[in-house]
Amino acid sequence: MMNRASDHDDCLIRPKKTRKDPHVGPDALLILTPDDFDHLMKLHHEREVACYDMGFFKTCQVRGNAGEALTMCGPFIGAPQAVMGMEKLIALGAKDLWVLGWCGSLQPELRVGHLVIPTSAISEEGTSHHYPVRESKPHTNQELNQILTATLQDRGQLYSMGEVWTTDAPYRETRTKVKTYQEQNVLAVEMEMSALMTVALYRSVRLAALLVVSDELFDLKWHAGFRDPGFKAKRHLAAQVLLSLLKSHG
Repeated sequence: MMNRASDHDDCLIRPKKTRKDPHVGPDALLILTPDDFDHLMKLHHEREVACYDMGFFKTCQVRGNAGEALTMCGPFIGAPQAVMGMEKLIALGAKDLWVLGWCGSLQPELRVGHLVIPTSAISEEGTSHHYPVRESKPHTNQELNQILTATLQDRGQLYSMGEVWTTDAPYRETRTKVKTYQEQNVLAVEMEMSALMTVALYRSVRLAALLVVSDELFDLKWHAGFRDPGFKAKRHLAAQVLLSLLKSHG
């Protein structure tokens, strides 16, 4: 394995804080989808919100009643862009990163609107391989997962925890692959988690995520639930849960 110090010194482009960048506290929220990003911005339309254009995404800070700044970053699509945002947040000072996103269900008990907490991931994306880590499989942080599960339990919400499958190619989610991962008890498929988990391990920060099932593939057909009212309600609930953690844990 390459030494991390020499590896970092050899990189031509490094994530860094500039004079124009905001200061970020220890906690930050990565919002993967435009719909959820817009929803969270609308929730805070009456408060002071400062947004910084990072080129491929935005970093927004909301001033709380006690003067604290809640940091939210996004939206993203796919591992490369999500990792760019994560690297920037870490360079700005983030230590604990929470992720809000969607996923496609591989298991029949996970219907549209079901909440999923990914604990590990199978990587079929190209970004994570550029971050050499000792762990054989990328994973989220156990302590943050415990905080997240306790919050969901307090709210009486059902959820599933387990492995997800991360792919760069949503149009190559074949019947053979779905069946294979389904038999391995993989819960869902999405596009970012294995890379985000790997970067968290590489950069020695903590990461946890809450995903909402947006579509179903478990019967080897695609059933989209993006317009399902229940899906929208659970998306908003997931956003509220992570926002509450951002306020209380930061």
